[in-house]
Amino acid sequence: MDEQQFDRLKSVSAKSFNDQKALIKKVLAGRDIACKQCGTFIRVTLPEDKKNTGLFCAKGCTNIALDFVI
Repeated sequence: MDEQQFDRLKSVSAKSFNDQKALIKKVLAGRDIACKQCGTFIRVTLPEDKKNTGLFCAKGCTNIALDFVI
C-alpha cells in the first residue's frame, strides 16, 4: 500500500466514523432515522433491555454496538 492509498483509506475511515457518530446522536436524541439499506427505522437497545446494546435496524443492516457506563 503506497502513501496515496493509505491517505485515501484514512479519509474514508474518518468520514465513516463521523457519519456513525452523527447517526448515534440523532437516534439518541429521539429522531426517527431510517436505515440507508432497507428503509426500516433504526432503534436503540439500552442496557436495561438485557440484550446487546446499540443501534439496530429490523433486518440487521445497521448494527452499531455501544458500551454504556452505568
